[in-house]
Order: sequence, then structure tokens, then C-alpha cells
Amino acid sequence: MFAKLTASTLAIFALTTTVSLARDQVQVAGSSTVLPYASIVAEAFGENFDYPTPVIESGGSSAGLKRFCEGVGENTIDIANSSRAIREKEVQACADNGVTDIIEVRIGYDGIVFASQIDGPEFAAFEPEDIFNALSDQVLIDGKMVENPYTSWSAFDSDLPDADIIAFVPGTKHGTREVFEDKVVLAGCEATGAFDAILSANGGDKKAAEKACIKLRNDGRAVDIDGDYTETLARIDANPIGVGIFGLAFYENNQDKLKVATVGGIAPSTESIASGEYPVSRPLFFYIKAAHIGVIPGLKEFAQFFVLDEIAGEDGPLAEYGLVADPELADTQMLIEDETPMGSGT
Repeated sequence: MFAKLTASTLAIFALTTTVSLARDQVQVAGSSTVLPYASIVAEAFGENFDYPTPVIESGGSSAGLKRFCEGVGENTIDIANSSRAIREKEVQACADNGVTDIIEVRIGYDGIVFASQIDGPEFAAFEPEDIFNALSDQVLIDGKMVENPYTSWSAFDSDLPDADIIAFVPGTKHGTREVFEDKVVLAGCEATGAFDAILSANGGDKKAAEKACIKLRNDGRAVDIDGDYTETLARIDANPIGVGIFGLAFYENNQDKLKVATVGGIAPSTESIASGEYPVSRPLFFYIKAAHIGVIPGLKEFAQFFVLDEIAGEDGPLAEYGLVADPELADTQMLIEDETPMGSGT
């Protein structure tokens, strides 16, 4: 993937002594968004160190964290990749199974983009309310919430194409789905006035209103994709009028096939995400099972390697692939060095 690292970089790592185990390979699972970054790092790690190349699997953030929380031991994974922060109920599930010391590592930032086939309709600009009106189960019309009647984008916004609505949305096990719901669908619900209408009708129950806002239509126009972004791309290849939801890096590496829309008038880019201008961005994480450090050979070294300036910094290979470097990367490096678990207060 890239050249061997310099001797000075490698020198910061002290290779652990051989440990007699049934498993000597770091095992990682989770987010399809984090997958390409983790794969790049794993390949480079295997090339530069006397450890086996870590095994990186996908499956989605929720699925990865579920596996992570199954317990401690060589039959469980060491790291969970996630495109969202771990939830309190997942931390509790971990604790119930003896996974009590979890190290949270923020590797950088990414953006969620709306892209379509390069030769398809011109979806040049979206507002959150456009996505809500297109994909929500119910929409606000004449002051009342009704079952979504819209079949084309232009039916509710004449500036959008007169094309049938069909969107390929990450399934509920993906961290991208949660960010999409919160920063796009819910924001659109609020912008159209639908949130207030639901709130008024349900007696002021905000949680119920939020849940109603993010419920998507089930008539075949909002299609859940349980696989990774390659499946979404394949669906768009087969449906020229479709709109897909991707991570920025995937789009940037497929610009020969896809074109992207602005959101809120801002084009997605590493610059607009780093500046905070682009409204649909999110931090990316991986979670380390601290109990496996010193037991699974190379686990800590792999985590340290992942967040090196030369790897995850502004000029590293992950930035070249589309990761927006974390300005607080040095703090993350120290967190791994000190093996600081979540909730330690340090």
C-alpha cells in the first residue's frame, strides 16, 4: 500500500515477547465506513512489524460493537470500528459480559454525502427538509401530518428533478444511519414544522416526536442497504435515478461513477468538514478491549500505529483516502499510550 516506514518511526515501538496463544492475530470488526481506513493501516502494520496482519471485518457499527461486547477472551474480537460513539446501553451490555475497561479512540472525521449516478438526474442541492419530505413515512401538508404522497422530487420542490423518488439508505445496523437520521431527517422534520405538529398532537412527548420524525416510508422508495457502500453503488448502477448515501471518502474514490449534491448550500469536502461548515459530518472511532492488551500480541502496537501522525495526520495515507485529520490527534496518541479507559476522568 505504501513504503516501509522510517527506522525512527518504527523505533518508538517495543515489540512484545512471544506469547503462547491459540490466537496471535488482532481481530477487528464493525463499521463499513472505518473499514477501508483500518484495512490500509492493517496492511501497513503487517508490512512493517513482526506481527501478523490484523484481520479486519465489516458488518456495521452496531454489529461490531455487539461482537465486541460478547465478553473477554481469545474467542472474542479485540477492536470494534464505529462511525458513531458507543451508546450507554452498549457500554452496559459490555459490562454485563465482563468487558469493563474500554478505550475509545477517535481517528478523525468523515462526512455523509448524497450522491447519484454521474449521468443521472441533476440532484445539485439538497436541504434537510428535501430529504425529510422525500423519505419520511408521514409529512406535513396543510398543517396536518399525512401519509407521504410524494412520488417525485419535484412534487414538493420545483428546483429538484422531475424524477421518481428512490433512495438507498444505510440499514439500521450502520452508524451512518444514526447520523443520517439525527442530522438530516430529524433536522428536516424540524425545518418543515412537522416536529412541532407531531409534538402538539402527542401532548408534548419529545422522544415520541423524534421517533415519528425519523420513521422512513416503506413503499419501496426508501431502501435499506444492509451491506457496505459497494452494495449501494451497485444499486445506483442499476437504478440511474437513485440517490445513495455514502461516506465522503467512498464518494471521492468513485468520482468517475458518482456526482454529489450540496447540503445546506455547502459542498462536502475535507476542507468543509474540517472547518465545520458542512452540516453532515461525524467523528469516526474504534474501541479497544483493554483486557486484551498484553494478551493478544500486537494489539496496543496496532492501535498506536493507527493514530501516528505519519498515518492519521494531515499528510498521511488516511487523509489521502479521505479521512479528515483530528486536530487533537496528540491527545489520542497519549490516551492509547496510557491505556486510559472511558469514564476514567483523566
